[in-house]
Amino acid sequence: MASCSTKASLKQKKQHWRIIEILKWGEEYFASKGFESPKREIEWLLVDLLSLPRIDLYLQFDQLINSTDLSKLKSWIKRRLNHEPLQYITGKTEFYGLPIEVNSHVLIPRPETERLVEIALKLAEDIDAKEIVDVGTGSGCIAIALAANLKHVKILATDNSERALQVVQRNAEQNDVAKNIQFAKLDILTEDLEGPFDILVSNPPYVRKDEIPTLMPEIRDYEPIGALTDGADGLDFYRRFAVIARKCVREGGFLVLEVGLNPHPQQVKEIFEEGSFEAIEFFKDYNGDDRVITISVQ
Repeated sequence: MASCSTKASLKQKKQHWRIIEILKWGEEYFASKGFESPKREIEWLLVDLLSLPRIDLYLQFDQLINSTDLSKLKSWIKRRLNHEPLQYITGKTEFYGLPIEVNSHVLIPRPETERLVEIALKLAEDIDAKEIVDVGTGSGCIAIALAANLKHVKILATDNSERALQVVQRNAEQNDVAKNIQFAKLDILTEDLEGPFDILVSNPPYVRKDEIPTLMPEIRDYEPIGALTDGADGLDFYRRFAVIARKCVREGGFLVLEVGLNPHPQQVKEIFEEGSFEAIEFFKDYNGDDRVITISVQ
């Protein structure tokens, strides 16, 4: 069916459109608006709208979409044309195989951060960790992934945003790990963290302030600025961790931190070297970039 015909029908709220027709129209429409992955755009929205796995969009391609769903889809597409992230539009995403609620008060979890979880899980097993703190928890994706895989570990999730903590609590309940996680409002830059913990994990704000205008509009215009940048050079949180590490992490424990792209990893390493930390190691993400730094506390 020609895209112009389908487009007109959507505007008229016609009730008898099949999944396959919407898929074809949506791909053409998003492509005409300059989106890099137009097929992914319409698939993402339909998967959530219809509560179907992606493959079922094609297995059930003749299924009709009712007028209520068409109206909702139209409003979602309008929001997406303004570059609002798909995850905020649908209110959810997936991280480490777990459903995670997201909204404009929390950073959208990135696949790269799953690497941090993998490293933290391995270290937790190696040192038989009993207590872990997740600093700047946001949606709680890291804390929840850890709790789901470390049933007997106590986890403290901290954030300086009350609204973010409300999101993480809902996510913990949804994933049935609320009993393993405590929540605390804390500004790590100005307040003390009571420990000690076996592992401190964090994906802190590390975008430089002067880089913010260069970010994609999906990030720059929608994600919480305080979760993206420290308002300075992107290193303030690492400096703070270097100062408090020996107070809040047990001897033999670890800091497991996400870092940005070059030259950020080396800058972070130098901060801890200046703090007389010696056992420092980088781990690459699946793009081959140094993404996680671990620091042993001795």
